[in-house]
Amino acid sequence: MKLFKMIKNFFKNIARFIDRKIILPITKLIVVITKKYDNSGKKIENWLSKRNTLLFISLILALAVFILIDRKIIVFTDSSAELLQDQPVEVIYNEEAYVVEGLPETVDITLIGSKTDLYVAKQSSTHDVSIDLSGLKAGTHKVNVDYNQNTGNIKYTVNPGVVTVVIYPKVSETKTLSVDILNQDSLDSKLAIDSIDYDTDKVVIKGAEHQLKNVAEVKALVDIDNLVSKEAGKTTLTDVPLKAYDKEGEIVDVEIVPEKIDVDVTISSPSKTLPIEVKPIGNVSFGLGISDISTNVNEVTVYGDDKSLADLKSIPIEIDVNNLKENKKYKVEIPKPVGVKSLSTNNITVDVTLTEATNAKFEDIKFRVDNLDTDKYYIEPIDGEASTQVDVTVKGAKSVIDSISSKYKEYIYPYIDLSGYTEGTYEVEVQVDGLENRLEYVANPKKVKIKIVKK
Repeated sequence: MKLFKMIKNFFKNIARFIDRKIILPITKLIVVITKKYDNSGKKIENWLSKRNTLLFISLILALAVFILIDRKIIVFTDSSAELLQDQPVEVIYNEEAYVVEGLPETVDITLIGSKTDLYVAKQSSTHDVSIDLSGLKAGTHKVNVDYNQNTGNIKYTVNPGVVTVVIYPKVSETKTLSVDILNQDSLDSKLAIDSIDYDTDKVVIKGAEHQLKNVAEVKALVDIDNLVSKEAGKTTLTDVPLKAYDKEGEIVDVEIVPEKIDVDVTISSPSKTLPIEVKPIGNVSFGLGISDISTNVNEVTVYGDDKSLADLKSIPIEIDVNNLKENKKYKVEIPKPVGVKSLSTNNITVDVTLTEATNAKFEDIKFRVDNLDTDKYYIEPIDGEASTQVDVTVKGAKSVIDSISSKYKEYIYPYIDLSGYTEGTYEVEVQVDGLENRLEYVANPKKVKIKIVKK
């Protein structure tokens, strides 16, 4: 459409030129001659009034104007300029033997000429820009950027027209391949990546020597979002890209052979069913004890990786019973243990029932020593075997106390914590744990005197 308008305007300009510069002067001349030679003027007028005469005159004049324009004797338009931005550069060199730095990826080309020629040039499908490094050896070189387009009457400039490049010999090195998993959170929380398998764990990196020194690791980028199936089972990912990184985690631009690999991703759904363990925090009001703690859910199925689940024995849930005076129902969110991604249920209801409390005393329970560096030290009784034992007073509902009284040493665990202690004699606080969470425990004495001896 633009070309049609340009052609139309071209011929309009020709018509105006002929009318202004040729037809009008000739007409004036004929009028002057006619006035001087009246009789002859009538003959000329009759001759000009003939249709064929005017047709031949127009044809001759059109041919004359065409020749003038074609020979650049008459110019209707001034020169213009067009900018071709971001033209890709083709580089010619031995890629197997050398690495080149300093090459521009694109250049800008400015074309100067008539609007018609510029229009034709811009419609061209190719604007070949190249840098020829063939024949150059390792070192620093200044080279020209060549524009290979046949531009006819158009002048051009290339920016940049000259570039400085550094050519390095290409060397290679073998690296161990590792895996980086991307978008792992897009998996269902009940699923886990069980394994990622690939054919080789060695790749070759190629580049300049100073580039290879910067490579700390090469990783296969396994994107979970590219999995066709995100269900449990094995899925093959093809054409997984490899990237080289420095010690700061930045990408290093080196050649990697192979560039891509295929990997097998195995997805599993590890789970484990664990009991709920409710632990009251604090002491209920004076004279009262917890006779019962019940939950609407007794066990929970947890999902995570096998390593995290292996160490889990129960799901601990804490409730605050400090100064509690009456029965209470707690609605508790179940905390996720470390490594657990999902739970079969996220909330439970805990019912705490109170009753009148009573006390009971259990004697001669040997206390446990925790966190002593036994490779260097051991405990020496100060007052004989009796000094390693304490009594424990238990407070709570009578029915609960009675249930442990015959085997209390299996339920009650007094202990001392010796974290950071070294050789010497110390008075240390005795703490008490008990398997029965409904009871409160107090050691008697509350502190014991111990002697730590170096081995």
